Amino acid sequence: MQKNNFSYLHKKKQEKNANNLSIQTEIVIAFIFLFFLLLFMQYSPFVAQYGQKDTLSQAIFQLYFFIINQTLGIVHEAGHGVCYILPCPKFMMVINGTLFQIAFPLGIAYYYKKTKQYFSMLISLFFTGFSLQYTAWYISTAHEGAFVPASESFLGVDGYHDFNYILNVLGLLPYDSVISLFVKVCAYLLMFYAVGKMFIRAFSHRV
Repeated sequence: MQKNNFSYLHKKKQEKNANNLSIQTEIVIAFIFLFFLLLFMQYSPFVAQYGQKDTLSQAIFQLYFFIINQTLGIVHEAGHGVCYILPCPKFMMVINGTLFQIAFPLGIAYYYKKTKQYFSMLISLFFTGFSLQYTAWYISTAHEGAFVPASESFLGVDGYHDFNYILNVLGLLPYDSVISLFVKVCAYLLMFYAVGKMFIRAFSHRV
């Protein structure tokens, strides 16, 4: 006699866990992230001009950017910090901040994919695009010098410009604008993909 392990019940439970957001919630979130994407297109690159809030949408973007950028900034500095503890080569220490900053939201997206929480995965992918977009801007300023002034630094103090050093070591500093454009295109493709899939999922309820 074949043993009945009630696997179909487990399958239904897994499907329920994977679809833990209502369709209405998914639609609202999809429109919110579409709005964020439009703000990116309007106000990037990220030349911070806090206090000059000409429009409501600009004020929303600056607040949104400040919160997310500070979060990713902490992760970025933690990447450098790991190499302050471990005996990393200088090049690895410098680039590790950006690697952590990009890997953090990407790792969260991978976790949500493995647990079949697909809408949360798409949100994490969007923020990976956010991180890439800011990285593109950072790369584009590499030619401005080896130091970042305190006014533009996450820590509020003068510091080394990561990509001035990285690109200079690789002999690619004269091409910072080209590299920045490539990273920016990748960032927008990822954000458009994430938002597009949000709408597909929200309105058809398929992955």
